[in-house]
Amino acid sequence: MRTATTIEASGGDWREQADFVVEAEKLGLDICWVAEAWGSDAPSALGYYAARTSRILLGSGIIQVGTRTPVAIAQAAITLSNLSGGRFLLGLGASGPQVMEGLHGVPYARPLARIRETVDIVRSALHGEKISYAGNEFQIPLPGGDAVPMRLSTRALHTIPLYLATLSPAMLRLTGEIADGWLGTSFVPEGAADAYFAHLDQGLARSGRTRTDLDICQGAEVAFAADEQALAAMVAGRKKELAFSLGGMGSKSTNFYNRAYSRQGWAEVAAEVRERWQAGDRDGAAALISDEMVLATTLIGTEPVVRDRLRVWRDAGVTTVRLYPAGVTLDARLDTLGRAIDIVRDIEPVGTRPAQG
Repeated sequence: MRTATTIEASGGDWREQADFVVEAEKLGLDICWVAEAWGSDAPSALGYYAARTSRILLGSGIIQVGTRTPVAIAQAAITLSNLSGGRFLLGLGASGPQVMEGLHGVPYARPLARIRETVDIVRSALHGEKISYAGNEFQIPLPGGDAVPMRLSTRALHTIPLYLATLSPAMLRLTGEIADGWLGTSFVPEGAADAYFAHLDQGLARSGRTRTDLDICQGAEVAFAADEQALAAMVAGRKKELAFSLGGMGSKSTNFYNRAYSRQGWAEVAAEVRERWQAGDRDGAAALISDEMVLATTLIGTEPVVRDRLRVWRDAGVTTVRLYPAGVTLDARLDTLGRAIDIVRDIEPVGTRPAQG
């Protein structure tokens, strides 16, 4: 497995975030993804981190489709890839109705078609082709005027792998069909075959590919507990965070995290958590979260437990593990990250670690 992490550039002190990326590279981290969410934009931060680093791969995790035109996405991808010497990975996702409609004022309707058509146009631009596209979501050039198809004046000097962040069955099938990698979340390895991989594999089959052609990039918080008592405190402290994901993310009608947990065996509790959260009973929602739910989708435990869970993730098919290191200070987060990277290296058989790029 490769190792990765995700940061949000606006999530803290700017200098500290940059220092984290620089030090993570020194620890041997393979990939740093930069989130956009509803904070800072990803490409600006990625350009800065590219200037501060020399080896680590840098990815947009994610650029939200709909907030930019497909060609603007391609321009940013080419720029970041060229200036980083080919170290850029393009991660795209549909986000959700609350962010797209509530923040950006962009309709969320037909996200599947928007993703597919965006990828088509982005790849056309990356290949240096004239952009001529007639889809349901995008028409380039706009019809009825004097405009003719154009191509970008800049060229991609390196291959730019394209990842999709998806959760629903239809989106997972699309990912398997057209993407180079999958950025997933809410991952329970024991339930992943039916909840995720069956749909990814259907999409891969459509394009004549197999699982070996898709980077399975899954993420979770990693934290090391000194003993079982400390672990119990860690788990208890994370129940409200999970309750927020199940009850507060998305809109009243659309919560992809809730649906993902539902497909992995927690449909009843996920529904009740959401109902209580939406009613304002945040403590009641958190009280419904079991220890099992927290531990199933995180890498929290004593060091032997984390080691065993990483083996389970690897054996389930994860090829890149995205580590969200716990810690109050920069040094603490880096210490946690370094320990986790060492474990991944230790459990990987000699000669099986995939090359970067």
